Amino acid sequence: MTSGTLSRNRKVAVAGVALSDCGRVDEATPYALHAQAARRALADSGLDRSVIDGFASAGLGTLAPIEVAEYLGLHPTWVDSTAVGGSTWEVMAAHAADAIAAGRADAVLLAYGSTARADIKARRRTANLSFGARGPLQFEVPYGHTLIAKYAMAARRHMHQYGTTLEQLAQIAVQARANAATNPGAMYRAPITVDEVLSGPMIADPFTKLHCCIRSDGGCAVLLVAEDYVPDLAKPPVWVLGSGTSVSHTTMSEWDDFTVSPAAVSGRLAFERAGVRPSEIDLAEIYDAFTYMTLVTLEDLGFCAKGEGGAFVEKGRLLRDGELPVNTDGGGLAACHPGMRGLFLLVEAVRQLRGEAGPDRQVRKPGGCLPQLAVASGTGGWFCSSGTVVLGRG
Repeated sequence: MTSGTLSRNRKVAVAGVALSDCGRVDEATPYALHAQAARRALADSGLDRSVIDGFASAGLGTLAPIEVAEYLGLHPTWVDSTAVGGSTWEVMAAHAADAIAAGRADAVLLAYGSTARADIKARRRTANLSFGARGPLQFEVPYGHTLIAKYAMAARRHMHQYGTTLEQLAQIAVQARANAATNPGAMYRAPITVDEVLSGPMIADPFTKLHCCIRSDGGCAVLLVAEDYVPDLAKPPVWVLGSGTSVSHTTMSEWDDFTVSPAAVSGRLAFERAGVRPSEIDLAEIYDAFTYMTLVTLEDLGFCAKGEGGAFVEKGRLLRDGELPVNTDGGGLAACHPGMRGLFLLVEAVRQLRGEAGPDRQVRKPGGCLPQLAVASGTGGWFCSSGTVVLGRG
């Protein structure tokens, strides 16, 4: 096989996935976390690094992904540096899968690493209040809208329009922490209650501290390959069945409906292209910088009707052994959140489909069978963008 082979409609498999050290990582650079995750993902695949002819990365370096590729010793002939916030990695995975299917690349590595937490602790940077004051954003910045405030306003609209309650939103944080309890790599594993979520320090009304994601360090990597490589893989493949992407707005005044996220489009496209229905999905990995993100994304992906997300998240439905396991590692609310977390969603989905999550947190279907289908849906900005990927076992 040679890079750029002119074949069409090749199937695309996830060959390797891995996390770098995550959580509290004070003695590593973001480049080192990229490299650590990349080495581990390559080892997970059983392939030699020489097969990699595509590379995708964002968020680090002046000329991303060129600087990171140089650090990793890679010389790709296909690259992607798309940066659309937390959904970056699902969008990149969609781009990479399309390139591989069309014969533009054979093996694409997606890699991410961040020391967001350690940098703040060491005062190498400050926390972000906004994305800047240039371009269209200049018309909102004078009013003091922080990133969190924009999510909070959207949540309030959903509560007003559909009767969603704070207790229902708090249930999402409680169940995320319960899922994290059996994940030895999660930063926060102690159980929490709805009352503890509601009584915490106010961050942006209605969000208290536990409605918001944690801040961590960490990195991860995913290797996508053409079906030709599957016989050489160390583990059974997980197939990319379909994907969809969508963008919505940057200024809140241009957002048509605060209760609808761009996942309503990306999800529909992904499911249509995969040829599956939401009701067939066994588990979902959803970007959860805030509890409301999980709720509205569940609605927009079609797991429940618009306005019914509050009732849907009650009664333990999101737990590992619930009706629809969601964020089975604990998600950004409990496991880790080193900035753009979308690639972690793909890693966790693949591990669950392979049956590698471990005896205490592996999702099982009725009868004890492994899950067959998973969806990973990333959100960027303040519901500005969305990427959704449907994955299936071989």
